[in-house]
Amino acid sequence: MDPTTDNAGNTGAPGDARASLEALRAEIAKAVVGQDPAVTGLVVALLCRGHVLLEGVPGVAKTLLVRALASALELDTKRVQFTPDLMPSDVTGSLVYDARTAEFSFQPGPVFTNLLLADEINRTPPKTQSSLLEAMEERQVTVDGTPRLLPEPFLVAATQNPVEYEGTYPLPEAQLDRFLLKLTVPLPTRQDEIAVLTRHAEGFNPRDLHAAGVRPVAGPADLDAARAAVAKTTVSPEITAYVVDVCRATRESPSLTLGVSPRGATALLSTARAWAWLTGRDYVIPDDVKALALPTLRHRVQLRPEAEMEGVTADSVITAILTHVPVPR
Repeated sequence: MDPTTDNAGNTGAPGDARASLEALRAEIAKAVVGQDPAVTGLVVALLCRGHVLLEGVPGVAKTLLVRALASALELDTKRVQFTPDLMPSDVTGSLVYDARTAEFSFQPGPVFTNLLLADEINRTPPKTQSSLLEAMEERQVTVDGTPRLLPEPFLVAATQNPVEYEGTYPLPEAQLDRFLLKLTVPLPTRQDEIAVLTRHAEGFNPRDLHAAGVRPVAGPADLDAARAAVAKTTVSPEITAYVVDVCRATRESPSLTLGVSPRGATALLSTARAWAWLTGRDYVIPDDVKALALPTLRHRVQLRPEAEMEGVTADSVITAILTHVPVPR
């Protein structure tokens, strides 16, 4: 049977899908400089049907990154600026009365898209934050008792500022656990920052990605083929046990009050499989687990106050655990 072809002219064959997704880095680099790890993380999340929490100070191109990814994948994207007065219906949609028909009709909210950028999610109260929970977990929104399915693919990329906490509402552990990955978006290196300023001096407009040369290099057919291939990636019993041992070690760490749950272990296995496939293998090795451990687990653990005062971080605890847990041969 012939593979399907999407609007971008890409076939749905697994090999072609991998090449197309690898080409995303080069395409997004036309708009965003030096954020390859974040790009890879977003692709892994799409392959695993998960969501991403992007953490970085203002001005490091978090919004531009999501918009460039949507353009390169030919997906629809919407942005919501979270504020203290934002209501749940502003995200999910609501019933609107139509005087002409004397009936209520559903007006979809911005959540009905492929890539939803939830900007500064920690600036809105828990009631509005929780309006995303059903959408993220169930891929649907229920309004007035009627469930409404969201488009496929669907990914929430939520951002938060790590240095400014005044007037914010930190995400509770239950909601943090709904995010597949937590990606840190660092400040650029000196050379990358020079490249950014050079582009702007030459007329780069971040609001016009088409003029910057960003074109679709993959599409829904590639994504479907890639997901099917990832699902066939082999995981040996030894690798499964290794993932469990790493996650159980977080529950026994003296520096943590909260370790990784079984859902976190499942997430680590999924992201390791996606990474293995992206790197050209149809089986998972321990290095795949190590490569995705930090972004998959760092937001699922909670430090003890005394450890935090001593300068211990979630990343340092997980890194130490990866060093001490025996690696299968």
